[in-house]
Amino acid sequence: MRRLPLLLSSLSAAALLSAAALPAVAEAPMAAVVTTATTAAAAVVHEGHEPFTYQDLIGLNRLGDPRVSPDGRRVVYSVTATDVAANSRSGSLYVRDVAGDAEPVRLAISDGGANTARWGADGRLYFLSGRSGSSQVWRAEADGANPVQVTDLPTDVNAYRLSPAADRVVVSLAVYPDCDDLTCSVDRAKAESERKSTGMTFDRMFVRHWDTWNDHTQNHLFVQDIGPDGHAAGDPVWVTRGFDGDNPSKPFGDESEFTFAPDGGSIVFSARVAGQSEPWSTNFDLYQTDGISDDGAFVNLTEGNHAWDTGPVFSPDGRTLAYRAMARPGFEADKFAVFLRDVATGQTRQIAANWDRSADSLQWSADGATLYATAGDVGQTRIFAIDTRNGVVTPVTGEGHVSAFDLTPTGIVYARDALDAPSDLYFKTYRGREMPRRLTDVNPSLDDKAFGEAEQFTFDGWNGETVHGYVIKPADYVEGRKYPVAFLIHGGPQGSFGNSWSYRWNPSTYAGAGYAVVMIDFHGSTGYGQAFTDSISQHWGDRPLEDLQKGWAAAQSQYSFLDGDNACALGASYGGYMINWIAGNWPDEFKCMVNHDGVFDTFGMGYASEELWFTEWEYGGTPWENPRGYQEFNPANHVDRWKTPMLVVQGDRDYRIPTAQGLSTFTALQRRGIESRLIVFPDENHWVLKPQNSLQWHNEVFDWLADHLKSAD
Repeated sequence: MRRLPLLLSSLSAAALLSAAALPAVAEAPMAAVVTTATTAAAAVVHEGHEPFTYQDLIGLNRLGDPRVSPDGRRVVYSVTATDVAANSRSGSLYVRDVAGDAEPVRLAISDGGANTARWGADGRLYFLSGRSGSSQVWRAEADGANPVQVTDLPTDVNAYRLSPAADRVVVSLAVYPDCDDLTCSVDRAKAESERKSTGMTFDRMFVRHWDTWNDHTQNHLFVQDIGPDGHAAGDPVWVTRGFDGDNPSKPFGDESEFTFAPDGGSIVFSARVAGQSEPWSTNFDLYQTDGISDDGAFVNLTEGNHAWDTGPVFSPDGRTLAYRAMARPGFEADKFAVFLRDVATGQTRQIAANWDRSADSLQWSADGATLYATAGDVGQTRIFAIDTRNGVVTPVTGEGHVSAFDLTPTGIVYARDALDAPSDLYFKTYRGREMPRRLTDVNPSLDDKAFGEAEQFTFDGWNGETVHGYVIKPADYVEGRKYPVAFLIHGGPQGSFGNSWSYRWNPSTYAGAGYAVVMIDFHGSTGYGQAFTDSISQHWGDRPLEDLQKGWAAAQSQYSFLDGDNACALGASYGGYMINWIAGNWPDEFKCMVNHDGVFDTFGMGYASEELWFTEWEYGGTPWENPRGYQEFNPANHVDRWKTPMLVVQGDRDYRIPTAQGLSTFTALQRRGIESRLIVFPDENHWVLKPQNSLQWHNEVFDWLADHLKSAD
């Protein structure tokens, strides 16, 4: 096993680049340079500092959605505050000068509810607010003064985007696609709400998606002009009339899936035709409307690709359309490659084809010579600069997880978090030689908290290939003592337990409770190249388990403070599947287990989960075409070997891994006479989100650990 040296989190990208030569286009950018995910490395216990706990976690402020003004001088962002006692969260908008040390200013428009702030070309702020009784687009001055309601539509605005000149706005509304106008949709929704019977009728799937039953509405795009007074003028034009599909896509789509053409005269949007195949199709295409009209005429710009196309972004001169695309139909975790389309000729080319990372969040530089993108990279999520002329890719940021960014004339404002820090804003110039400058501190209470030191390590996993993992010391670590271990297994399965912050599965809360933490980015994890990600498909139970076993052994051999006989394994989603799989295939290793919304019966999932493209890709076809693929690594077939105490958690509104999976797990445990406990959250989905429910979740999980693991020796 190779233990990687610690690097300080404050190292600039330029300093990192000077440490070793980095190819312009590399198979694994920065892998040989940035060798640790230890922004927590400098976070040791100081005199008088209390360990960070899950009670601290739940009450933290949450920063997001930074947007830079057209002149580059200011950034607006959101901060969500949590009132645990009231079981509620509320958001506010703040503005801060990018230069200088002026304190951020909370905008008064926040008092009436404000979110999704966007700058117009006119220098004004646009935002969504429900202060009029429904979610509508509003406009205010740059300082938040003089708010004016822009749209006054009869239904909620889900998402919006301004035209380049801020003289038009396109909004996404949930409508009944067979209605002729908005009035029809409103009247039908009212009639449905007043109906005395409760039966729901379906002739095609999706029947339900994520956490919501299909109400037969779709998200469609409407355009309105904005008058000089700030009010929308004229009737909204239904520009996606006749399209059978959602925009933005449910349940997590946003305005990144649609945009105005540079002249404001048409809309380009990413969408999937629903038809009868929506639940097993990932064929999202880019469509362009025929002007701003409701004639139902669209041009499919990516008809030749039957996989996922999304994220359209026009170059500053309007001559090139950049977007991201996958190559393999039906595979949601394929690499998102970057493509450029000549607007005039339609000619399309891929750039940075040899860059073995999956791009996200494309933005053009002002001169059109560079595309900036975020991508997972060996436990980090960085900003990369892609030269649009030659495809050379250069990392811009170093350690940590960049969740959002926006460009200014002189540099980049970005939101960064890490294992020991929730998200705050930073500024970095394009030169990249200086230390990033911190712009916000939305959780000053953390200055008095202690976090455990984190270290990334590597070992030889399945097939002799390098696998990365993380070990985190307890926050109150004392040299020479042995500590109980929380062995955390990430979900996805194409995901990562990297150098990032989480408000649900946060490793630092376990370190704060006195546990050492071990996490393995097994084969199938993201950020290590597409072949590494691909390797888990149709191999859920062998290759990842081998990595977990070897990684656990490697960690114990290297880190003497790990008490290998005093450990509990915990996981959610695929991680919960792996808990069930370990229970029958590695049954003597852990003293207890925690399974959150995990798969019990892979065969049953082929019929019960809503996004069938996932199960059909991961298990190699449909259950009737390839039953062996569903049964080969099925935890339900190994219950006879279960023996380890297990805590089972299930959200009853989880339609991804439905409640029957959690109930089956608990039934198997109880019928086998194994110590077990079931917690069901009737009002939660795949995630536990409500503050009081999150508190209960953490109380139950940490009590379970305390009941089964000994304290540090």
